[in-house]
Amino acid sequence: MNDPVLQRQTDRQQLQQIIRGLSDGVILIEPDQRIVWANDAALKMHGVEALDGLGATVSEYRDRYQLRYRNHHRLGEGSYPIDRVVAGEAFSDVVVEVVPVADEDARWVHRVRSLVLTDADGAPDCLVLILADATDWASAEQRFEKTFNANPSPAVICRLGDLRYIKVNQGFLEMTGHERDRVIGRSVYELDVLEGAQNRELAVQRLGEGATIPQMEAELSLPEGGSKLVVVAGQPIEVGEEACMLFTFMDLEPRRKAEVALRQSEERFAKAFKLTPVPTLVCSADRLAILETNEAFSMATGYGAEDVIGKTLAGSGLFELTADALQVGSALTKKTGLQNLEFRIARKDDSALDCLVSAETVSIHGAECYLLVLMDISDRKRNELELVSAIETVMQDASWFSQTLIEKLANVRRSGATGAKQTELGELTARERDVLGLICEGLADKEVAARLGLAPNTVRNHVAALYSKLGVHSRSEAIVWARERGFFGNAGGSPGRPKKRASRS
Repeated sequence: MNDPVLQRQTDRQQLQQIIRGLSDGVILIEPDQRIVWANDAALKMHGVEALDGLGATVSEYRDRYQLRYRNHHRLGEGSYPIDRVVAGEAFSDVVVEVVPVADEDARWVHRVRSLVLTDADGAPDCLVLILADATDWASAEQRFEKTFNANPSPAVICRLGDLRYIKVNQGFLEMTGHERDRVIGRSVYELDVLEGAQNRELAVQRLGEGATIPQMEAELSLPEGGSKLVVVAGQPIEVGEEACMLFTFMDLEPRRKAEVALRQSEERFAKAFKLTPVPTLVCSADRLAILETNEAFSMATGYGAEDVIGKTLAGSGLFELTADALQVGSALTKKTGLQNLEFRIARKDDSALDCLVSAETVSIHGAECYLLVLMDISDRKRNELELVSAIETVMQDASWFSQTLIEKLANVRRSGATGAKQTELGELTARERDVLGLICEGLADKEVAARLGLAPNTVRNHVAALYSKLGVHSRSEAIVWARERGFFGNAGGSPGRPKKRASRS
C-alpha cells in the first residue's frame, strides 16, 4: 500500500497525547531498554506516581518488581513481558501477578500484550507494553477457586472448547477414588460423568449447546471397578473468560444401601410373619385397619384374610366383646402397648378362644403399624376350670389339701389375676377373717352362721364381700388365697387365728 498517511512516521508526542487518558496502562520502551514513558493508568497499576518509580531501565524494573504466573511460578530474567517485548516478541493475554519488592503485601494482576512500532525502514522504533488491570477478576477467580475446592459437594469443571476437565474438587476425588492428575486434562469421553444417565441423549445435547443439564440419576464408573449411583447436573459458567460446564453430584449410594437393607429386612419380616405358628396380624396405626394376617391366624380363628383385611379391629368382629376391641385400640393409640392381656377372641364358627394379646409398633414400607400376637390359652383355661370345679365338687374339709396341691392352685390363681390389685390379710376386718377361717375349715354358710351366731343372710353378705376383696369367685379360690398367706382357719382354736401349717402329703 502506498498511502502516504500510513507510511508517515508516527509522531511520538501525538501518540502520547492519544494514549495518556486511556484506561489501559501503556509503557513505552526504547530498543536500548530505557523506559521512556508511561501513562497514569500504568503508573497506578504499579503503585507509583512518577515514571522513575518504575525504574529507568528494564533491568531496574526487574529489581523493583517480582512477577509470578497464576500458578505462583516466579518469572526469571528474560521471561518478564518487558524483556520479551524488548526482544521483539509479539504476544497477547499474558496474565502475571506483580509484587513490589519493597512492599510484598501490595500486589496486582496484569493482563499484558505487546506492540512493536517500527520506523520507515521497518526497524523497531518504539516498544509498547499494554496492561489491563485484572486484579478484581483474579480476586474473584481466587474466591471461586477456594469456594469450589472447599465445597463438600462433589464437582468437576470441563472446558466447552475441547470438553476437557480443568478443575476437580476434593469432594469428587473422595466420592470416586480418582486421583487429581488422572482427572485434569481428560475429556468427558474418557471419564464419562453422564454414563448411565436417565436421559443421556438430552444431557449430551445440552452439553454440546453449553446449556443447563437438568438433574438426573447416573452411574459413575470407579477406578477400582464397580460403579456408584449419583444425581448429576450441569451448569454453564465462565472460568478465566472461557466457557465451561460445572458438573455437580449427589452421592445416592448410602440411600441405595439403606433401601437394600430395608428391603431385605422387610423380606425377612414377611417370611417370619407368614411362617410363625402363632396367630399374628398387622393393623395400620392411623385407622387400626387390619392389613395382613398369617396362616396360623386363619387356622386358629377360621377367618381367611379376605374376611378381615381392610376392616378395623372394632369392626372386624374379631373380639367377642366390642368393648375389648375398643380397649385394645385405645391402648395402641396411646402408645401404652399391650403385653399378655387376656381377651376372648371370636371364631368364625361362633365359638371363642381365650387368648393373651400382645402388641408392638413396627414400620412397614415407611408406614407405622401395629403387630398383634394372639397366644391361644383356651386349653389351659379349660384345664384350670375343670380342676377348680373338681375340687369344689369333692371338698368338704379343705384341711386335707397337700402343700403341693395348695401351691399348684395358688399358681393357677396368680395366672388368672395378672395386673389385679392384691389384697393382703391385714386389710380384712376381724369378722371377715372369722368367716374366712371357718371357710378354710370346710364349713358351709349355714354352719358358719351357727358357729358365729349370725343369720345365714348376714354370712352370705360377708362371703360376697370377701370374694370381692380377694378377687376370687369360689370357696376353693378363697381357701387357696388364705393358704398362700399362711392362714389356715380355726381348726380348734379361736376363729380367725392363723395356726401352724400342717404338713400333709
